[in-house]
Amino acid sequence: MKRTVFYSILMFALLGLQACGPVIVSHRLADPPPPWFYPHRVEAVRYVFFPEISIYYDLSTRTYVYLDGEVWVRRRELPNQYRATDLNRYRYERVRNYYDDNIQRYHQENNANRGRSNKTVTRRSN
Repeated sequence: MKRTVFYSILMFALLGLQACGPVIVSHRLADPPPPWFYPHRVEAVRYVFFPEISIYYDLSTRTYVYLDGEVWVRRRELPNQYRATDLNRYRYERVRNYYDDNIQRYHQENNANRGRSNKTVTRRSN
């Protein structure tokens, strides 16, 4: 009888804890966003894109993601040619509704042809 009551209480306690949802434990306090990121607007985004220099910043891993030659790389620092650059001077765009690790797919679908001239586009004349 005692054993049945114990297991019943244990089962209800576990079910009650399950209703709380996932518990996330981090070894560090939440890092503040970079100084160039507008901090007063609450918005759930993972990536920020700098269209002038074609570089993404991953807010969740605190890394810059960019094309180095033909390979997408993740680095904690900007590429050499932009290390002395003040990102506050650059326009950036929040990448909304994209949380996947593969930014290459997003870039190909949304930003691959950005900034290219359309002079090579042949138009049909009617």
